[in-house]
Amino acid sequence: MVHAESRIDCNAMRSEILGQTVHYCVMLPSGYDAAASGHTKRRYPVLYFLHGLGDNEQTLFKGGGWDVIQDLRQRGQIPDFLIVAPEGKRSFYINSADGHARYSDFLIREFIPYIESHYSIRRERSARAISGVSMGGYGALRFAFAYPELFSSVSAQSAALLTEAPQPAGTMPMPTPLGGMMGSVFGNPIDLRHWNQNSPFVLAKQNRAKIRATRLAIYFNCGREDEFGFDRGAEELHRRLQAESVAHEFHLYPGNHGAEYFLAHLGETILFHARVFAEGK
Repeated sequence: MVHAESRIDCNAMRSEILGQTVHYCVMLPSGYDAAASGHTKRRYPVLYFLHGLGDNEQTLFKGGGWDVIQDLRQRGQIPDFLIVAPEGKRSFYINSADGHARYSDFLIREFIPYIESHYSIRRERSARAISGVSMGGYGALRFAFAYPELFSSVSAQSAALLTEAPQPAGTMPMPTPLGGMMGSVFGNPIDLRHWNQNSPFVLAKQNRAKIRATRLAIYFNCGREDEFGFDRGAEELHRRLQAESVAHEFHLYPGNHGAEYFLAHLGETILFHARVFAEGK
């Protein structure tokens, strides 16, 4: 497949909030370099993509996502926009219960402003979206429900959604590696107050009026055979959003919690954001 002039720019920034360097990759559409060099005044929408547990900022582009997105572009099915994937490690994209790792503060206060000042990006809400898979799906939903004034759309695939905090921490009903990773973020034993403060379920209810008023566009899907049981969490989020009269799109598809499932439905998540970007012009 010919990849035209699109390219991946991988770089790093120093975070004062996290006290460390954070890597990131940006998928730049063809024609971007002309805009960045000043030959045109064009600025682009941006989709922030949050990777899953055990993955990194390069996984989306090296794991088959590049081909899916490029195919959509070459078919003329999506407009040009940037896709930015930050390194999230095992953070679940939130501030840790002990306050040591403040990833949420980093993304909102440092990373988004940094990206918007270093790339030719439109800075209004209608041109800013967020997405993610698994741990990143949890993070995307959590950011969008906590800050609906910042994002015009959110999508999540196989989001790490549990309807209740796992208690006690040593007997959480999910296999490793996810189970063993949650304690460092949510507390060990789980800090229930911290859990609820970051829960997409709780945030959707607390901020339902603002989510409805801003017309946040919401899309999520999950495989029916998800090994972690996240399909049950996705169905519960669907029911709760319905109860709060929050418009959204939800799908359960055949499949498990693997890369094959993710890639099979990545295209429709990208098309979803493309439609919202087009409506917000």
